[in-house]
Amino acid sequence: MASSSGQNGIQLLLAAEQEAQHIVNAARTAKQARLKQAKEEAEKEIAQFRAQMEADFQKKVAESSGDSGANVKRLEQETDAKIQHLKTEASRISHDVVQMLLRHVTTVKN
Repeated sequence: MASSSGQNGIQLLLAAEQEAQHIVNAARTAKQARLKQAKEEAEKEIAQFRAQMEADFQKKVAESSGDSGANVKRLEQETDAKIQHLKTEASRISHDVVQMLLRHVTTVKN
């Protein structure tokens, strides 16, 4: 009988060990699944954050380029006004300049 109860004890220990191994394996599998799920959630959050930051950046670029477009237009207008002013002045004094050049070219000095 002693041998029979010893066999029962060994069988109980083996069964308990197998059950413990199943519990540990199930815990490992659950941990790996949770880590995978957490990684996927983090990647989604990163993608959302990146998209939000990109949208903010594009918005700022659009705002700043709109301002530079207005600046370019203003500078073009100022440049055109200055060119027109120079043309007007040149046509106003061109006759006097031509007369002065002719006088200096045709005057002979000894």
